[in-house]
Amino acid sequence: MAQTVIIHLANEDPILAEVEDLENLDGPVLECMNPRRRDGKQLHYIDPEATSFLFPWHRISFIELMPSEMERGEVVEFFRD
Repeated sequence: MAQTVIIHLANEDPILAEVEDLENLDGPVLECMNPRRRDGKQLHYIDPEATSFLFPWHRISFIELMPSEMERGEVVEFFRD
C-alpha cells in the first residue's frame, strides 16, 4: 500500500507524492509516484505522462509521513463548543 509523503527538496517547494515501500529506503534514490504540488497542481518541471520518479537522497532535506485515512479516524482531535 502506498504511503503519502511530503518531500522537501533542496531549493524547491515541498511536493506531495506516494511511496510504495518505506521499509527499503537504503538505495541511492527515493522512488515515488504521482508527485504534485501541495495544492494538488501539476509540477511544471515533470512530464505529465511519466508514472514513476527517482529523487537522489542528496537533494532531499527531509520527508514528512502523512497519516492514512484509517489512521486519521483513530486520532482524537480536541475542539471547542
